[in-house]
Amino acid sequence: MLVNPHLEGTPFFLEGGPVGILLVHGFTATTAEVRPLAKVLHSKGYTVAGPLLPGHFSHPRDLNRVRWQDWVSEVKEMYYKLTTRCRDVILGGESTGAILSIYLASLYKEPKALLLYAPALKLKLSSLDLALLHIFAPIIPWFSKKDTDSNLLWQGYQVNPLKGVIQLIQLQSQVHAILPMITQPVLIVQGSLDNTVHSSVPEYILDHINAEIKEQYWMEKSSHCVLLDSEFDQVVATTLKFLDRVLNK
Repeated sequence: MLVNPHLEGTPFFLEGGPVGILLVHGFTATTAEVRPLAKVLHSKGYTVAGPLLPGHFSHPRDLNRVRWQDWVSEVKEMYYKLTTRCRDVILGGESTGAILSIYLASLYKEPKALLLYAPALKLKLSSLDLALLHIFAPIIPWFSKKDTDSNLLWQGYQVNPLKGVIQLIQLQSQVHAILPMITQPVLIVQGSLDNTVHSSVPEYILDHINAEIKEQYWMEKSSHCVLLDSEFDQVVATTLKFLDRVLNK
């Protein structure tokens, strides 16, 4: 039930210079989702790490058995590993990985900045969708996704495990509450064609955090996974420019 099983989906730690960057993948995905960006950043001299969230890169039933706190614990562990090797650490991620990075930044003030790609703080789900999710989750393990085979660079489950989605929604509630605690510089990049994350999310985050440096960019031709879409080069350029700004200010 894994799309593109030949791709590299395991945790990684790419040794580089004194600045470390943590890149966390999204819900149902694997580290393959953030590896292209990780490889570019590593080539620029950064140390880059990518944890594998519990319940992923195995079987969808495993994602129905974990809690959002398990994801936080795994991200924390990789963060600690980076702090022992790097002078500065930057937190980042795609979708669910992005809001996990926000949550971690509320716990530790040391991270220098946040790189948020399509942060999944609010999904495109109606009130009816949410009600049905809670009704069906105890009796139906998952629903099939659409168009999971369209991106040859993406790896993950072909279904959305329902109990796992509920854990994501619980994580969203936690992140909503801690946004005012975020003071680090923040970069948000989201695709204009994103059918997963609500379009109001970037502006909402920037309005509720207390950072002095806040940058937001829309990729006009990209969908939800901006790190694997057609405007990847533009995403990379935007990211490198932001990093230069916050690290050399």
